[in-house]
Amino acid sequence: MKAGHVGLTRRTLGGLVWMGSGKAAFTLLQLLVLSVLGRLLTPADFGVVSAAVVVIGLSTIVSNLGLGPAIVQRPELEQRHLDTAFTASLGLGIGLGAIVWLAAPLAAEFMRMPGMTPVLRALAWVFPINGLGTVAGSLLARDLEFSWLAIRDVITYALGYGLVGIGTALLGWGVWALVAAQLAQAALKSAVLLARHPPPRHLTLQRQAFKDLAWFGGGFTMARLANYAAVYGDNVVTGRFLGPAALGYYGRAYSLMSAPAYAFGTVLDAVLFPAMAKVQDDARRLAAAYLRAVALIALLVLPLSAALILLAPEVVRVALGPRWGMAVAPFQILGIGMLFRTSYKMSDSIARSTGAVYRRAWRQVIYAGLVVLGAWIGQHWGIAGVAWGALGALSVNFVVMAALSLDVARITWTDFWVAHRPAVLLTLVSFPPVWLATRSARTMGLPALAVLSLAGATLLLVCGALVWGAPSRFLGTHGEWMVKTMRSYVRRPARPVLAATDALEAR
Repeated sequence: MKAGHVGLTRRTLGGLVWMGSGKAAFTLLQLLVLSVLGRLLTPADFGVVSAAVVVIGLSTIVSNLGLGPAIVQRPELEQRHLDTAFTASLGLGIGLGAIVWLAAPLAAEFMRMPGMTPVLRALAWVFPINGLGTVAGSLLARDLEFSWLAIRDVITYALGYGLVGIGTALLGWGVWALVAAQLAQAALKSAVLLARHPPPRHLTLQRQAFKDLAWFGGGFTMARLANYAAVYGDNVVTGRFLGPAALGYYGRAYSLMSAPAYAFGTVLDAVLFPAMAKVQDDARRLAAAYLRAVALIALLVLPLSAALILLAPEVVRVALGPRWGMAVAPFQILGIGMLFRTSYKMSDSIARSTGAVYRRAWRQVIYAGLVVLGAWIGQHWGIAGVAWGALGALSVNFVVMAALSLDVARITWTDFWVAHRPAVLLTLVSFPPVWLATRSARTMGLPALAVLSLAGATLLLVCGALVWGAPSRFLGTHGEWMVKTMRSYVRRPARPVLAATDALEAR
């Protein structure tokens, strides 16, 4: 490897460490806050806000037309691009905020939730607030300054949801506690970003600079819109046909199941997208990065998803409380697709980093249509049926997005499946001891937290012993590369990184 390659490898690994640590802290904090709020607020409160967030999130995608990611991906960036992106993001944020405020009654009528109108109008302020920090956040990602991004997410969530959200919920604000939490977090995020990268002194909108960014941003936005429709299509169907309480159960099950997978996938995506954009013309390095990423995802997610499906009753009871038993079934069904949900983010990353945004977009349109269709068919059998419909669509999306990645990076399907083989074997061998420990704990009548603790400890011990005893079988080439390279990174000097990487590149 060349010295520049080692430097990028070290910065990427540093980003994974920072973002991974930050996301782990964020996820634990999120689960803690969710557990507290789940006991202070009702499922209907969560349902109303979940429905409003669907509209807010959809509009957020359009709010900057993908200009932020275009800043990260663009090989050559000038000041005129930054000034134009800031002006356009702020202007679009203000405009969309006004549109959402005016259209709130129509959205509430469509969702058959009259109480959603004031909630949606309050959350419309998110758009101009987020518009202020779009360029600053993109510059941090482009420069691989992941420590700032990681710290920002943890601190703003702790203050927004932990302090403001729980505090107002204790005061009896009900649904408005969730609204206040989201507004507070958005304001704090933009404030932190602007402290690092202050906005331009003058608002400028240059036509050519906007066109330079908008070509990539247009394809990115199309794909994001379709993906958002896929992610929240099942929520819309559930809320409209089954009511706010059912949406509350389904939404909490979805959030609880996706939190670990989403956190890990988001970390890899946040780090690898800007890193791969820097080597977007080197197919060999793109292929190596992609295969290592999907292999690592499978090693971590597959054993965890199997355990979570088994332990779903205890997970829901500990995380949400005794009132949320209806969330167990959708949690288990959605857990089957945890790997698919996490792994396709890597396909997103490689498509965006190479500029294949329009090829990505039409695949996401198909995914969105399948989610809505599957959820509409499934809602006749309740929230469990909606979950099965969403799982079917997710499976198809996993395959078609993997096909795009293999084509872009010139990888064969054999290489792709071989990368997953160690994780499958690790899951098959580690699951029986976890099942035995769980069954024994339930037979003894242990509390839910004790069952989770025993099963979790068993999973860690068994997986650790398997990986330690037979690393080539249960980690595979890509897993061994990651372990050895991380060890070298922790030791800090660049020479061990070079040696470890060269040795494994030659295998």
